[in-house]
Amino acid sequence: MLGKGTRLLAAAAAVVACVVLVGPTGPSGAHFARPLPVDAVKDVVPNRVMTWNICNPCEESNINRAAEIATYAPQVIGLQEACVRDVEKIRDYLELLYGLDYHVRYGAVLRNWGRCGGAPWSPGAYGQAVLSAAPMTDRVVVEYPDGGSEDRGYMAVTTLVGGRSVRVFNTHFAERRQEAVRAGQARVLAAEIARYDRAVVLGDFNAVPDAPELAPVWSLATDTDPECHPSPVGACTTTTDWHSKFDYIFLRGISPLRHRVEPSPHSDHHLVHADLAPI
Repeated sequence: MLGKGTRLLAAAAAVVACVVLVGPTGPSGAHFARPLPVDAVKDVVPNRVMTWNICNPCEESNINRAAEIATYAPQVIGLQEACVRDVEKIRDYLELLYGLDYHVRYGAVLRNWGRCGGAPWSPGAYGQAVLSAAPMTDRVVVEYPDGGSEDRGYMAVTTLVGGRSVRVFNTHFAERRQEAVRAGQARVLAAEIARYDRAVVLGDFNAVPDAPELAPVWSLATDTDPECHPSPVGACTTTTDWHSKFDYIFLRGISPLRHRVEPSPHSDHHLVHADLAPI
């Protein structure tokens, strides 16, 4: 495992090498050190949490992914469909290019060469990851007994949000048209959430709000989108390119202040972030 200083030097060298070889833009025309919007925040927002399925396999630049995250600079970010190597680069670019320093913990449940590359006999690790501006403790990684068409699971860590200790979960449920599998996954996850008075549950649940399989989670928590409920009422904001609400920030024992969905050209899922009320 490379030390932090070595990783940052490697990331800096990679950026310089790319600029030297191909100029200020890559093959897709995206700038390597992408400038942030004028209204981007300048530092980590202590009470902000985010969930984002970063899309995999997708031919996307980790510098662009880092720029998307830096624009909103949450205290805690849950990533799904994440390869360890990609997350390492995202974290390094957040610090090198935007001055945002994050800790990272991984929740890989699968090793897959097609998704994450690496040597055929040593493929990259794939699953979830949590980035936090504060240190994280008590990490657990659980693979669901039935992942459906692909191994799936959840991870959990304890970290600070708004200056208070919170249990943070990050999950990715089974793909669409696997309702019975997701129902089992929801029961496993809900049993663990129920152990905590205060929890933030991030993830791609691959189910719309009124899907019956989400009932165990809804019984314990509420979504930060005030229009989203387990009954088909309200104008719930969609979170995917196919206009479905699959991505959630569930809260237990915590109230939301603001909820935003930010479409991204770099994934088929939008970034979802919320600012939380004082805990």
